[in-house]
Amino acid sequence: MTTIRAYAPADLPALHAINEQGVPGVSRETAETLAHWISLSECFVAVDANGGPVGFLTLVPPGTTAYPSGNLRWFEARGGNLNYVDRIAVSAEARGQRVGEALYEAAFATCAGRYDSIGCEVNRLPPNPGSLRFHKRLGFVEVGSRAFVPGEKEVIYLERSL
Repeated sequence: MTTIRAYAPADLPALHAINEQGVPGVSRETAETLAHWISLSECFVAVDANGGPVGFLTLVPPGTTAYPSGNLRWFEARGGNLNYVDRIAVSAEARGQRVGEALYEAAFATCAGRYDSIGCEVNRLPPNPGSLRFHKRLGFVEVGSRAFVPGEKEVIYLERSL
C-alpha cells in the first residue's frame, strides 16, 4: 500500500529525479525550477515502505499568476472552480503499482468541497496514450484540445468532477 503525504523540502532531489524519468510526459526542469513550481502548488508525495518518494502530484489553484502556464490560462478562461494538475510523475520502479491512482485519490479527497473539479492536460503530440488511458480510467473526460505547435506539440484537456 502506498502512503501519501505532503511535500517536504528534503524530497526535492528524489522528486527531481522522478520528474526527469517522466520526460516528455512532464516538462524537463532543473531542481530549482521544480522547487519553484512546487512552491506555487499543493504537492502530494507518494512514499514507499521506507519513506522514500516514489511519485508526486502537484495542483496549482486558478488565479496563480506566478505560474505562467498556457494550460492553466486555458482552464481559467473556460471558467468554473477547478484545481489544475501541474504534473504527476511516478518513478520507473513504481509504475504499474497504482501509485498514480493513490496520488489522485488523495488529491480528490483533499479538493472535494473546495473545488468543483480537477483539470489536467495530456500530450497528444508527442503521444502519451498510457496517460490518456490512465486519466480516463479515473473518470477524467475530454473537454478540449490545443495545438501549441501543430503537428509537434499538442495537448488534450481533461477534467474530472469532484
